[in-house]
This record gives sequence, C-alpha cells and structure tokens, in this order.
Amino acid sequence: MKEFVYKPSAWLPSRDVEMLERVRNIRREDMEYTNENGYSVKVVLDPTYLLVMDMFHRISESDRMNQRFTMVCPNQWPAAYSAVAEMINRYRINCRNVHAFAMDEYADENGNVAPLTYGAGLGYSFLNHFYYRIDPDLRPPVEQWHVFTNDNIYDYSDILEETGNGGADVVYSATGWPGHTAFIDPLTEEFKADSLEEFLTLGSRLVTPTPLTICENSLFAHVGASGDVWAVPPKAATIGPRDIANARDHFEVHSFVSPNGESWQRMISRIQLYGPISIECPASITRLFKGICYVSEGIAKPFGSWTNGLPDYMLY
Repeated sequence: MKEFVYKPSAWLPSRDVEMLERVRNIRREDMEYTNENGYSVKVVLDPTYLLVMDMFHRISESDRMNQRFTMVCPNQWPAAYSAVAEMINRYRINCRNVHAFAMDEYADENGNVAPLTYGAGLGYSFLNHFYYRIDPDLRPPVEQWHVFTNDNIYDYSDILEETGNGGADVVYSATGWPGHTAFIDPLTEEFKADSLEEFLTLGSRLVTPTPLTICENSLFAHVGASGDVWAVPPKAATIGPRDIANARDHFEVHSFVSPNGESWQRMISRIQLYGPISIECPASITRLFKGICYVSEGIAKPFGSWTNGLPDYMLY
C-alpha cells in the first residue's frame, strides 16, 4: 500500500518498517533453515502431533535409560498433554524420572498466584489434563510436577536449575502475539534490561502482561474464547529468559490458525524466526541455542489483503 505510508503504533515492539515488510514477504520455499547455533525451522502440516511424539519419546527414554528428564511445558495444552498421558498409560511407561515445570501462571492485581482450585488456571490445567491422567502406578510424586505458587515465584528458576543439573533438558514453547515465551513480554518493566546479554540472565518473576498478551489470552478456551479481556487476570508468574538460555534443547510449534484460516500468530512467527534477535521480540532468543521450530502450513501461508485481486469498482 505505497500510496499510504505510516509508522506502526508507538506502543508496539518491533517497529522497524523495513524489517516488517521483509518478513511479511518471505516465501514458503524460503522458510526452512538451520543456523550456526543448531536452531532449525521446518514447515509441516501440524506441529502439535510432533510435539506429542517428541515428549512421549523423551519420557519413554527416561524410563528405559533410568535417567532424570526435566522439561518446561507451555500452558494450556489439554489435548496434547492428555494424548501424551494416554500413550504413557498404554505402553506402561514409568515416569519416576520425569520432572515437569509449568512455565507460567496467572496472578491477581496484588500478585497472588491463582490457586490450583481455579479452573481457568494454568497450573490447574497442567495437573488435571496431564499429571492426573497418568495412571497412579506410573506417576512420579506430585512434587515433581512443578507449578507456580506464592512461595516459589522468585525461586522457580533456581529450582529448575537444581532439578535439571543446570537447566531443563528441553523447553517446549509456542510464541505469543507480542513475541513472548511464557509471560516474558517485550518492553515490560519487570524484564527491563540494558542489553541482550543482561536480558538472558533474568530469571522467574511476577510480571504485568502487555495489553496484546491480555488480548491473546482472551481468545483461549479456558477463559471462554470470546475476546473477554476482562476474564484475563492482570498479572502473571513466569519463567525468565535465563531458563530459555540454560535449556539444553528447545522445541517450538507455531500452529495457531482458525478454521477459516485467520491467525494472530502468522506475523509474529515471521518476526521471531526471520527478524533480529532482540529484547523487542523475546521469543527470538531461542535462535541463539540448539532447537527446532515446527511451523504449520497454515502459518506458512502467504500474506494477503481483502483488496487482492478485486477490481477497483468492486471496492466501493
């Protein structure tokens, strides 16, 4: 739209107009790569199935090899986690060596973390759609399914490092609308840093999510999937960039597409994977480390606008 040029709204991160135009126009055939850090991007039909298989495989190996396995998991993902639990039960995989960490949780305006009885809570989902679906004789002690509480917010990164011998074996994640992993939002006071190097040292904490994160969460099923921004709590407890940096592997999926093809994730996926690695897009730091991002064909579709292919007389 060269006849109407403007700068993005001042409150948005990643406001480099040239970069935004460049990533919008990346073609499907140019999307896959492996960088010098061992981070790869691959386009597939549906990444969620691959996440389920990867998680089940790693849990199975922890049983077979009798080795501790520490993972950080996103919320909420009831279908994926219940599928993993079903496969664990079917193949009688003992999870004694598994330590699972939920990456975030809601909190109220005073910083009180949502209790595990709160049905829309992230910890509630992580336990009830995953841990408690595993047969009792195959589960580890419930203390090995780690969730945020009022007592551990600022110790969560320390607990993860102690449990995982320096960090998680793998972080499973999916980028959010402003480019966050968990509630590591851009341009927040709680994650303010003077450099990328300093940013990577910041651990778990209580944060105030950005408006774009509140809007994104209002589209999810646990708060009604109706744009009810008033149903999304105003604060959150979250892991930090330090936990991403310390992980030995990273597994990310970009696949949020509606049945009609609309997706709020299509643009931020491109910014994260093809824009600069920066604090303005916190999820981009995964590209500094070993890992893979599976992008769905739905997310990889080219951009378009409602005027494309329409004669002028049809626009008025």
